[in-house]
Amino acid sequence: MPTPSALPQGGDLVQRHRLPTRLWHWLNALSVIVMLMSGLMIFNAHPHLYWGQFGANPDHSWLDIYPGHVRIGPLHIPTPGLLGVTPAGGRFVAFPPLLTLPSHYDLAGARVWHFAFAWLLVVPGLAFLVWGVLGRHFRRDLLPRPGELQPRHLLADIRAHARLRFPTGAAALHYNILQKLAYGGVIFVLLPGVVLTGLTMSPGMDAAWPWLLTLFGGRASARSIHFLCAMGLAAFLLVHLLMVVLAGPLNEIRSMITGRYRLPKGPRS
Repeated sequence: MPTPSALPQGGDLVQRHRLPTRLWHWLNALSVIVMLMSGLMIFNAHPHLYWGQFGANPDHSWLDIYPGHVRIGPLHIPTPGLLGVTPAGGRFVAFPPLLTLPSHYDLAGARVWHFAFAWLLVVPGLAFLVWGVLGRHFRRDLLPRPGELQPRHLLADIRAHARLRFPTGAAALHYNILQKLAYGGVIFVLLPGVVLTGLTMSPGMDAAWPWLLTLFGGRASARSIHFLCAMGLAAFLLVHLLMVVLAGPLNEIRSMITGRYRLPKGPRS
C-alpha cells in the first residue's frame, strides 16, 4: 500500500488519459459538432416538434420556432436576432447560418454531412464501449462510489465548482462526482439516445426493427427525443469547454493529446 509520500503531488507531471480515451474523445468531439450543426440545418426544414406517431403542419406541436420567437407549450419566448431569423438574401430559418452546416439553406447537403459523420460517431463509440467494459474503465473511473451520491457530498462538490475550487494534487487524477455523472450521462444516455431515435426516424429501420417505434412511442416522438438529446449534448459541450478554460486550457488540452497532465498545486503546495 503506497505511503502518503509516494502519492503524486501538486506540480508533478503524471499520466492521466489512456490512448483509447484520447482517440475516442477527439473523434467524438468532431463527429458530435458536425452532427449538431448539420442536424440544426435539417431541423430548419420543419421547425416544429410533436409527440406521437406522426407530426405535420396541421397537428398540435409542442415546440415551434417562428420569426423572432420560440413557443414551448404555452410559453412564448422572444428571440429576435437569435432564433427564427431571415438572413440577407435568404429564406427564413429557425437556427441562424452561424450554427448550421452548410451555412446556407441546403437540406440535402446537411443530410449528407449528418449521415456520413454518424458512422464516425457510432463505430468508434461501439469500440470505446467494448474497451470501457472489458478494460473496466467505466467501473473503475466512472461508476460513482456510494458515498459520492450522498446529498452532502453532491452539494459540497457543486459549491466547490461554483467557487472555482477545483481538485488539486492526487485528487485531480480522478473524476469528481459531477464529472462522473456528466460523462456517464453522455455515454450511456445522450449518445445512445440520439443514435436510437435517429434510427427510429428511418422508414427502412422501422421495417427492420419495428420495436424502435414501440420503444419511443412513434416517429414524431422519436424526432422530439432526438432533438432533446442533441440539445443535451450541446449544453454538455458548452459547459465542458467552459470548465476546460477555467481549469487551465493548456494543461487540460495537453492531457487529452499526450496523456500527460501536470497536477494542480493546492494552496499549500
